[in-house]
Amino acid sequence: MFRIFVNLFFRLISMPDFDIQSVLSQLTQSIGATPVDIKPIAESGSARKYFRVVTENGSLIGAYNANVEENEAFFYLTEHFGKIGLNVPKLLAVNEERNCYLQTDHGDETLFQHIQRALVAGAYDDHTIALLRQVLEQLVHFQIEGHQGLDYSKVYPMPSFDKPAVMDDLDYFKYYFVKPHAEIVFNETRLKAEFNRFADFIGQAQSNFFMYRDFQSRNIMIDHEKPYFIDYQGGRRGPLQYDVVSLLYQVKAQIPQSLRDQLLEHYKQALSAYLDPKAIEFDRYYPYFVYLRLLQVLGAYGFRGLIQKKAHFIESIPYALNELKVWNEKYPLDEYPELQNVISHLSLLTFPLSPPTSHLTVTVNSFSFKKGYPDDFSGNGGGFVFDCRALPNPGREPQFKTKTGRDWEVVEYLTEKPQTHVFLDHVKGIVGQSIDNYLERHFNNLMVSFGCTGGQHRSVFFAQSIADWIKATYPTVIVKINHIEQHIHE
Repeated sequence: MFRIFVNLFFRLISMPDFDIQSVLSQLTQSIGATPVDIKPIAESGSARKYFRVVTENGSLIGAYNANVEENEAFFYLTEHFGKIGLNVPKLLAVNEERNCYLQTDHGDETLFQHIQRALVAGAYDDHTIALLRQVLEQLVHFQIEGHQGLDYSKVYPMPSFDKPAVMDDLDYFKYYFVKPHAEIVFNETRLKAEFNRFADFIGQAQSNFFMYRDFQSRNIMIDHEKPYFIDYQGGRRGPLQYDVVSLLYQVKAQIPQSLRDQLLEHYKQALSAYLDPKAIEFDRYYPYFVYLRLLQVLGAYGFRGLIQKKAHFIESIPYALNELKVWNEKYPLDEYPELQNVISHLSLLTFPLSPPTSHLTVTVNSFSFKKGYPDDFSGNGGGFVFDCRALPNPGREPQFKTKTGRDWEVVEYLTEKPQTHVFLDHVKGIVGQSIDNYLERHFNNLMVSFGCTGGQHRSVFFAQSIADWIKATYPTVIVKINHIEQHIHE
């Protein structure tokens, strides 16, 4: 199944482009509006492309998705939820091919941005907590009222969250996160058998409700203090616990456990207007849904981050690992010893935690051209690459063979060369111009790389020199440095 998934994904993203903006312009005119500007919106984890269509009377959101089946599910669910008064965008226009559409625009402010500001401030404030409580109340309406009269034959990609769906999530974790890490040693046969038992148990939870599937703060827009919900096209019939866990255990939200407990009680109180949580044994299954969601998101971070090199997924990995570790200490999986073994081995993995920030981060690399260019995890496709091979090479001098560009002998050698200062001045001028511009435009990432033959002397010296210069010149900028061949990361 996973091979089919990957093949489908790459087939979709490699489809020939057509003029999406032209189609969106025509759709805008078809509803009586005049497009003034059409701006791409930053991509997320999906293959869908989003645009903000600016008109004389406001803005709209345009979307392109080659997966027509998924679009049809979104169209149906949007109409269904809209009819019962749930806060979802209104669908305004769809093209004949059913791969482009317009919807109402509820702005750029997500619940996650509120959460980020709270994290930067050091604590969850009353306003953000109130939004979370309001969102959980709305979730109950989706799960109970949204379920009523919903035709699950029209959802995508499957009508219900059943055992095969649980197995898919567990396999996603195994194939895209566990297997790529050779340091995680496990017995695959025993793990598969435990996955089956785990899925059988999860499947006993009552599931005659609407399951949003990706109910997390990035998919909740805050428009005039009201939450609006997007990205529900993967919804299906399923259990209640999964969506609650998805919000409360969104790993980069770092909701304190005490606050999670309070919010969970608030959710169950709202749910009590419709049914008794004790009658459906909500609490019995809840800890296992926390496990399921954390394992599933690690699989997603492995695929979207480690394989596709998307920055915010990679940045989320250490948070997910930490949440899993803490939860495992509280609820050890004694009845699933092989899965417990895998989770224990996850502690061997090292991914640095990145604190929440709204500042510009400049990543400076040194590398060897023989080994290839550095990966860019910011999702921007790369940055400056400076070739140091035309400069004097300390590596040709016997006394420097075992030294690097961070050792004072090599620094002194290069500093004495006039070419070094000419090169540095040019680099400072180019990089400084970009930093000034990025700060003005509130960009978050810039990458600057220096390459030489072996990645040991010249590239290390210039990367270190520029990193130190940026720190001194731009004190608000976060500087990360990677001397790739030296295995040094600061």
